[in-house]
Order: sequence, then structure tokens, then C-alpha cells
Amino acid sequence: MATTHYGPAGAVVPATGNGTHPPGQSFWALTLGCIGVVYGDIGTSPLYAVREAVIAAVGANGEVTSGAVLGVLSLIIWSLLIVVTAKYVFILLRADNKGEGGTLSLMALAQRALGRPSGLILLLGITGAALFYGDAMITPAISVLSAVEGIKVATPAFDHYILPLTVVILAGLFAVQSRGTAAVSVFFGPVTAIWFLAIAAAGIAHIVRVPSVLVAFSPTYAVGFMLHHGMIGFVTLGAVFLAVTGAEALYADLGHFGRKPIQFAWLVLVFPALAINYFGQGALLLDNPKAIENPFFLLYPEWALLPMVVLATVATVIASQAVITGAYSLTQQAIQLGLLPRLHILHTSASLVGQIYIPRVNWLLLAGVLLLVGLFRSSSALASAYGIAVTGTMVVTTIMAFVVIWRMWGWNPFAAAALIVPFVFLDITFLAANLLKVAEGGWISLFVGGMLIIVMVTWRRGARLLFEKTRKQEVSLIDLVKNLEKKPIHRVPGTAIFFTSDPESAPTALLHSLKHYKVLHEENVILTLVTDELPRVCADERVTMDYISKTFARITIRYGFMENPNVPRALSLAKKLGWNFDIMKTSFFLSRRTLKPSPHSGMPHWQDHLFVGLARTANDATAYFQIPSERVVEIGTQVTV
Repeated sequence: MATTHYGPAGAVVPATGNGTHPPGQSFWALTLGCIGVVYGDIGTSPLYAVREAVIAAVGANGEVTSGAVLGVLSLIIWSLLIVVTAKYVFILLRADNKGEGGTLSLMALAQRALGRPSGLILLLGITGAALFYGDAMITPAISVLSAVEGIKVATPAFDHYILPLTVVILAGLFAVQSRGTAAVSVFFGPVTAIWFLAIAAAGIAHIVRVPSVLVAFSPTYAVGFMLHHGMIGFVTLGAVFLAVTGAEALYADLGHFGRKPIQFAWLVLVFPALAINYFGQGALLLDNPKAIENPFFLLYPEWALLPMVVLATVATVIASQAVITGAYSLTQQAIQLGLLPRLHILHTSASLVGQIYIPRVNWLLLAGVLLLVGLFRSSSALASAYGIAVTGTMVVTTIMAFVVIWRMWGWNPFAAAALIVPFVFLDITFLAANLLKVAEGGWISLFVGGMLIIVMVTWRRGARLLFEKTRKQEVSLIDLVKNLEKKPIHRVPGTAIFFTSDPESAPTALLHSLKHYKVLHEENVILTLVTDELPRVCADERVTMDYISKTFARITIRYGFMENPNVPRALSLAKKLGWNFDIMKTSFFLSRRTLKPSPHSGMPHWQDHLFVGLARTANDATAYFQIPSERVVEIGTQVTV
């Protein structure tokens, strides 16, 4: 895709660029870490997936039959094998963008594979990113609520405390985000590993009691169930998908942990534990159909119920934490790629770049999560809202992966299609099944995703129109410098740095400075920040510099879409290019634009007003670029768009 001017992101550790695993950390440490972060969401799916799928298969008041149980189990196991293992673990994890994964990373990779900007790929990337926010709202709500509901199984008298306790846990989780998670994140992997061992142990006990449940491993039960149950089978498929929600995290966190640790953790611990637990729940239902009320917690003896409720609550909090921090990282990438206005980003760790906190995103997510808990009031009701966002993201990811496999890996287009089309068909089938739940709550994901698509498209389109309009009004930088060199003008000591998105034109701040102050500094730098389609730019390629005249130079600073702009730190690298940067002798000139809507903006009137409103909420450029405020001079201009 074309580079975008201005804009941050980050990752916990730098990736190697080959998708193996980041340097500086051992394979085993990364494997343990990814168990907590990558697999927290999909690892807590057993809390509700079997229950909702079997209820869908037999109806809310229907009798639980062995055919329904075995059919559902077979569908769940083969969904995990095809969607997660085959597609994500063995194919998509290889489609890394210099070691990074995720929707926006894949979008940038697909654009680079095509060798030109593509509006379709951009729209797919925006759609996938927007739908993720709907998932980020629903995951904490359904996960924590389903865990706390275990209290009802252990002690029915506490039924009335489920909602208040869920609200307290969620509010506390979001409230501590500003403090960072570095201190507690070291426990995420071990705690989640204990969770997987605990759910596997419970499953084994019931499989031993009813070993016949293992016949569900045969795909004939899944196929037979779908063929003989018509529309009920299709509806059930939407509930079965709950077992694979969270699969996108495998790809999104590729840059944090690397391909091999993620693959190893899935094949050795996560998938076996999930499969054993699902078969254990199936065995319980074959033995006692009334256990459909809560087959997960009823796997455990009475003495283990409360400890498992506590462990489940902790596991779901960890899963929610991963989604929340994922929303922060995605927002950073979207800002860097020019899809969202600048937002206030705080770094919560001095050593880990990816430890960030975005207040506005945090509180909007909390409001959405609490609203969902209040509206739906149970994990079963929330299950109807779950799935659409995730399936939509999966469809987008798989389509963009086809472009990468075809154009970047050099596959024959027919061979690439033969590999990817079956996955696209399966993803679309899951999406269609989940769309049946729109009226029951699925509209939440569509509404949130739709609003964010509008916001991203409006911001990108408005920024492009604004750039084109201001460019028409600007004069050639080379011509201006030639005129200034010919005419004597008063010079003041020090260096002036003027920001611009177009290095060929004179910055607005420079023109207004000359107009009002009628002076120049001894040294003047025209500074452009460029966001590349790569996740990171190495230090040797960060800064380029060329002299226009004895007193004017042009500097370009390049950032990857997962990096945080730090202008003073980048300018210090210019010393290698022969320019001695001294921040105490430097003034940064920024142009602060006041936008007003125009009837001839090129956008509909409502979109024009939305863009102006978004621009007014953008974070201060001084803080965003990490420039000391006492070294900044802001010059205001008024622009109609």
C-alpha cells in the first residue's frame, strides 16, 4: 500500500522477521507466555460452547439425545482441526509481515504483494479491524459471566449475586489497565497452563466412565448430523462456532511469540486439553442428560466446584486482558496507517514497548461491556451476540491470505484457490449460521463494526481530501528557499524544525512564521514522518537527510506501523549523517488547523461534519510525537473541508 504520512503502535518484543520466534527469549519462556495470552480466549470456550450447541441441536425444551451430543462433539472437534489447526496453525502463521501477524499486518502485506494500492484490500482490512472491536466488547462480558455463573451450580443461594459480582470484576479489570500489566503478566502463562490441565483432568474422568463418546471423533457424525437435521443443523453450527472463537489471536500475536512456540503450545497442550474436556462434557451428557444446565462445572465433584469457579474466573480475566490489550495494539496500528485520528497513548512500562494504555479506548470498551452484561444478563443470552464479529474477521483474513499466497509466495492462482477456497467456504458457512442470530443479539457486533467502518473510512477519506486541498494552496519548497537565499532576512540563533506531510511543498507553519515574524533561524529543517507498510523500520534506515541550501535541510523519518513515533530520539540518529542535533537549541513549529465543514468538500454533509468532529478529538501532536512542550511553537490556521 502507499505510505501514509504521520502517525504509532508497538509490540512486546521485536520479531525476527521470519515468523520463528523473537530473539532474546527462550523457546520455553515464549511457549509458556503464549499459553496465557494467545490461548486464553479459545481456552475458556468450554465454559459455554457445548451447552449452547447441544441446546441449539435439541431446542430449549427438547430432550438431550445421544445423536445430538455425538453430532455436536464431532462438529466441535473437526472445527478445531480444520479452522484452527489446518488454517491458522499450519497456513496463516506462515503469512507473516516481517514476523508480525493480525488483520492490519496482513492488509499491509497483501497491498505490498499486489505492488499497488488496492481499495478492496484496504476495505477488507478496515472491516476486519472494525469487527475486532465488537469481539473485544463481547469476549470479556461472556467469559467472566460464564465463569461466575459456576457459583449457581456450587451454591444456588448466590444466584442473585452473579450479575453484581460480574460487574465488579469487569470494572476492576478495566480500572487497573492504566497501571500496566507487566507485574502480573508473568503469571498469565502458568495460571492458564494450570487451567488447561484442570479441564483435561475433569474430562478424562468422565471419558473413562463412558468411553463410547470417543466415536464422535469420526467426521461421519458431524456430516450425518448436518445432513439429517436441516435448518436445526445450520443453527447448531452457529453455536458450534463458539468453540473456535479466539482462533484469530493465534495470528494476531504472531509477532509477540513467534510461529514455533504458538504451534507447539497448540499441538502439545491446548488442543489435547480442549478435546479431552469437550469429550468429557459429551460423556457426562450421555450419562446424565439433565447436566445440560451447566455441563462444564458439573464435570467436577462438589468439593472442587468453588476452586474451579475461582480458577475459571481468573482464566477468563486473563482471556479478557489479552483482548483488551489487543484492542490497544490494533488502535495504535490503525492510527499509524491513517485509519483513526491520533489518540492519547500512555506507556506503562519502561522496558516493554507494547505495554501501552489508551484511556479513550479503555473506557469505551468498559461502557460497552457493562452495557452488554446489563442487557443480556446471562452467558447463554450473550452467546447469541457472539460469533458474527469473529466469523466476519475470519472471512476477511482468509481472503487477504489468498492474495499473499498467490502474489507473494508465487503460487499458481489455481493452486492458491484450491488451498484457500475450502476455508473461505467454511468461514462463510459459519458466518451465515451466525447471521441467523442477528435479531437475538448479533446486531450488537454488526452495529459496532459498522460504526467503526464509517469512522475509519471517513477519517481516511477526509484526510486525503484535506491533504489535496492544502497542497493546492502551498508553494514549492525549492522556489521559496531560492527566494529566501537571495533576499537578506533577519536570522536568529538556533534551529527551526517545520513539520509537513509533503516534503516538496513549503510547510504552512513556515509560511505563516515568515508572514508574521519576518525572521528565519540559522538552521531550518523540513521534517516529514512516513509510515511504511512494514511493522518496523531498522535504525539504519530510520532517518534520511538532504540539504536544499546552506541553511535549509530536508529530513525524513520512517516508522513501521507498529512503532511509536519519538521525534527527538529519531533526530539524534541524524548525527551519523553529519547534523548535530541539540534539542535545547531547537524549536519545533507545528501547524494547528481549525477545520470547518464546507458544502463543496467532496463528501456528504454528514460525513464532512463527522470528519471535523474526529479532527477536533485528535490528540495533541506535541505529546503524540513525544516532543518536549517547551520546545514547541504552534501556529494556528483555519481550513474549510
